[in-house]
Order: sequence, then C-alpha cells, then structure tokens
Amino acid sequence: MPPPPDEPSAARPRVRRFTPAEHRVHQATAALMAVCVLTAGCLYLPFLAELVGRRALMVTVHEWSGVLLPVPVLLGLFSRALRADLTLLNRHGPHDRRWLSAALRRRGGRPAGKFNAGQKLYAAWIAGAVLVMLGTGLLMWSTLPQALGLVRAGTPVPLVWRTGATFVHDWLALAVILVIAGHVGKAYGDPESRRGMRTGSVDVRWARREHPLWRHGDGEHDGTRDRQRDGEHDGTRDQQRDGERREPRA
Repeated sequence: MPPPPDEPSAARPRVRRFTPAEHRVHQATAALMAVCVLTAGCLYLPFLAELVGRRALMVTVHEWSGVLLPVPVLLGLFSRALRADLTLLNRHGPHDRRWLSAALRRRGGRPAGKFNAGQKLYAAWIAGAVLVMLGTGLLMWSTLPQALGLVRAGTPVPLVWRTGATFVHDWLALAVILVIAGHVGKAYGDPESRRGMRTGSVDVRWARREHPLWRHGDGEHDGTRDRQRDGEHDGTRDQQRDGERREPRA
C-alpha cells in the first residue's frame, strides 16, 4: 500500500531489516544466478546461440558461474546478522501454517515474523535446488569426475551418469527459472520490500502490517517469543484461564 501523499515514506520512522553484508550477499548471488540463466539461454535457445556465438566461451562462463554460486553465502557466514537470519529462515512455527493457509485462501490476517512462510519455503527450495544443480552440473563437466577420482584417469564418465545428470539439470533449471520469476514478480509488487533489501531499512508501518510478529531489531528471538504469542492467539491462555475458573474453591 503506497504512503499517503501528505506523509512521504522517507519522513516516517524506519527500522533496520538487513545489514550491508546481507545486501552484498544477495546482490552477488543474484548476479551469479543471472549469469547462469543468461548463459544457459545462449546454450539451449537456437536464436540466442546464433546471436551470441562463442559457444565454448558460454560453456566456460556457465560452468564457473555455477560453481561460484554458493560462494557469496559461504563468505557471508562470517556475518553474525546473516547467520541469525538463516536461523530464522530455518525456524517454523504455528504462525507459518496459518500464514500459508491464509495465503492459499487469499485471505488477510497473515501472521509473520521477520520472514513469512512463503519466504522461508522459497529460501529452502532454492538452496536445495542450487545444490542439486551444482552436483548434476559437476557430473556433466566431463573432466571434473576424473579430477575428483570418481572415475579413473583417461576413462570417460559413464553415459548413464551424464544422461541422468543432464535430465535432472535441464528440468530443474526450468523450474528454477519459473520460481525466480515468481520471486522477482513478488518483489516488484512490493516496493517497500525492495527498498528494504536495497537500503537495509523499511517503513515501520510496513513492518507492523506485513510482519506483525517481528520484534524489530531483535529478530533472533523471533521463533520462541512468537510461538508463545501464537499460543495466546490460538486460545491456549484462554483455555488455561477457563480451566482455572472451573476449579472448585477449597
């Protein structure tokens, strides 16, 4: 929802969402993924292959950009903020189930901590997909299995290995492209979310509306405290109070 004309977004209080290190990790990963997708297009789509040419160069760039894809995240692990956010992305609670249920039914009232359930699923899926793409790509890289000792020197990689790896790699690549397209589309539909990734801070009203369970500036406690609050929202505290009321007095 855009801010009212009489109160520009820059004048509103803002909260820190991401650090510069997290921004650089996201930027580097996105750049390497874009190179992988573009070079794959040049290798698989005839009109792009004819337009660009230099197939051997495209193969080399595609291979090395794929191998380097996990490097930004691995280097980013030196950042405490990134490690804390990865912990939150891997932590699920009752509010995530309610978020998914409301999203599937296109209803409001979607409780979320610093990251909503959709972002957590996307992060988990894309991380797994990148690892599978990396593994199948290494098998397709004909000289690498020999260098790693998977096959004897001078022995070609078994055809069944390369055929299976190529099948999985190609179809998973298509799925990755579709999922990333959806990710980018959602980002373009939420300017404040993009601004948060670009500048590191977001409008406090946006944070309260889209991530009501997020304790600003203290996201490391997002899971435990949120589950306690979820218990209150689910009626646990109400049931306890009702039980206390029904107990006979001594």
